[in-house]
Amino acid sequence: MKELPQDDATGRKAWMGLLARAPATELAALWAAAGVAPGFAWLRAPETGGVMVRGRAGATGAAFNLGEMTVTRCSLKLEDGRVGHAVAQGRDRRKAEIAALVDALMQGSEADEVRATILDPLAAAQAGRRADRAARAAATKVDFFTMVRGE
Repeated sequence: MKELPQDDATGRKAWMGLLARAPATELAALWAAAGVAPGFAWLRAPETGGVMVRGRAGATGAAFNLGEMTVTRCSLKLEDGRVGHAVAQGRDRRKAEIAALVDALMQGSEADEVRATILDPLAAAQAGRRADRAARAAATKVDFFTMVRGE
């Protein structure tokens, strides 16, 4: 399993990506098990909208608009002043709320506890899903070779 960076902007990018990719039910279960319930106020309550997804042919061609994707975003402020943000694919407002709370908590003294109880299990589960997907893909691999005639 790849270790999440600790405190810099790279670390925040890593945990925000992990939260965005996490299944909502898995994130909610880990949040409930952690038993964390900080007080907060909404800066921007969860709202659902669309974003344009862009792509590139072959990852090197000119960018083109692939289509729109539904996302839910929110921002909140903990009682001690820390701010958390989240953007989650789909319409799950609770997932966005939990992700924003985790983001805010990761910026304070609770970071090690939140990492151990929420982020590390999410990263392990994600790595397991990737390994399973890679194993299924490898099972369908066909090796082609050319035989040279000895004429």
